[in-house]
Amino acid sequence: MTTDRAYHHGDLRRAVIAAALDVIATEGPAALSLRDLARRAGVSHAAPAHHFKDRAGLLTAIATEGYGLLSTALGEADDLRGLGVRYVRFATAHPAHFQIMFRPELLRQDDPQLLAAREATRSRLRGAVAGYGDDPLIGFMAAWSVAHGFATLLLSHNLDGPLDGRDPEEAFRALTAEMFHSAENPATG
Repeated sequence: MTTDRAYHHGDLRRAVIAAALDVIATEGPAALSLRDLARRAGVSHAAPAHHFKDRAGLLTAIATEGYGLLSTALGEADDLRGLGVRYVRFATAHPAHFQIMFRPELLRQDDPQLLAAREATRSRLRGAVAGYGDDPLIGFMAAWSVAHGFATLLLSHNLDGPLDGRDPEEAFRALTAEMFHSAENPATG
């Protein structure tokens, strides 16, 4: 593939993002360099800067894409537990996006596309917890913390032993069922 052809046909941006996602998934975001990504995409070392300007621009594009994918993955979950399962499923299907989306120090926090994508996803999550509990904001934070914490522990292999081959989605459903059951029926002491 020549540089002119890749750039002319508009697939350079996608090729660089795909290469970046591979690097992040295998080596982490610290290993990311535009020069290496250009080499992997078969283009000049300056070509990625045309689309992303710098590393933060590339990571912001990945996070923005991730929020869009997450919003789509959340879909029309029928209940809060289902929404959490979809959140965990997204994290396991898109681990590189998931790593970047929640690392504000790596991103351009004022990027309009990132802000819009993040808000659309958060609105979807907030809407799902609106009827739970006395304080919707606390409900939102609690639900997000449980799903995000489980997904993070899963991706970092901290749940490999406890899961012992059990399906993560089923484990998440059981965990939330136990939590909600315990909250509704606290042990008397």
